[in-house]
Amino acid sequence: MFMSMIVAMSLASCGSPDNKKEEKKIEINLDKDAHNHDGHEGHSHEVAAPTKLSVPEGAKVFFANINDGDVINSPVDVAFGIEGMEVEAAGALNQGKGHHHIIINGTYIDGNVIVPQNETNIHFGAGETETQLDLEPGEYTLTMQFADGFHQSYGEQMSTTIKVTVE
Repeated sequence: MFMSMIVAMSLASCGSPDNKKEEKKIEINLDKDAHNHDGHEGHSHEVAAPTKLSVPEGAKVFFANINDGDVINSPVDVAFGIEGMEVEAAGALNQGKGHHHIIINGTYIDGNVIVPQNETNIHFGAGETETQLDLEPGEYTLTMQFADGFHQSYGEQMSTTIKVTVE
């Protein structure tokens, strides 16, 4: 079965008086049995990751309404706090900006690594700054991870982890 993905990126022209946008498309072949252009079997194609954005000194994320060791009830209201950077919706790669993720029972994601999206890695790509989590009673580790507009983690500096007990 042939499967491919086309990634479109809009790049603003720097220094252009009319700020026209240029679109680049990258096709990634996901078929493990596909042949590459020279006739040899290819199982993957390297695609350069977008430029890694820097994290300002002193920037951090934090849980604004929950503390490490808290005993809480479900649904859990979670407010995301941030200092030194700005929250924006996913989709653009902008210096000093990004969006939040919550990792349930996991730790931070290394810098420049895409944050997975599943039941334990929750994305807030619309730029949300709060949410409610439905958690069964028990002990949990909650990690807040900030990532850029392409879901690439800003790493350990832009994460924080707390342990909570849900009654």
